[in-house]
Amino acid sequence: MDELKQLLLQPPRLTLAVAESVTCGRLQARIGAISGASEFFLGGLTAYTIPQKVRHLGVDRALAEQTNAVSPEVAEQMARGACAFFGSDLALATTGYAEPAPDRSVRQPQAYWALAHRRADNTWGLRRGWVEQPGATRVEMQEAVADAALTALVKYLRELRE
Repeated sequence: MDELKQLLLQPPRLTLAVAESVTCGRLQARIGAISGASEFFLGGLTAYTIPQKVRHLGVDRALAEQTNAVSPEVAEQMARGACAFFGSDLALATTGYAEPAPDRSVRQPQAYWALAHRRADNTWGLRRGWVEQPGATRVEMQEAVADAALTALVKYLRELRE
């Protein structure tokens, strides 16, 4: 995680925010555990319900209701919304199922993460991914999604800084 800090603080310095659902604060806790995180981390929001994702992150209600707020597009909207909410350059977002949801035909834990980078020229850099963990416990899935999102952020920042 020290590498994340170093990559964010290189000129030009970048700020980070987080919007979480499935990971329920795990990203915020990991980022906040970095010594000096206040130099780049603006904050995070855990929004579990569709109304909160719509209200605070600008997620499209119709899309969220159609997908139970679990889709790559919802994850991207959450990430962009976190950038807007916190005024950050970058944001990570997670949404998904930490355990099977038979009523939704979800047989195994699965989730999406998204990374949004609001560039100085008002364009967006976007990345997203999918995590599937057959047989994982709820906490194992939440940890796997947090790992995937943070790994993707570090990879993106390495490419950006090259």
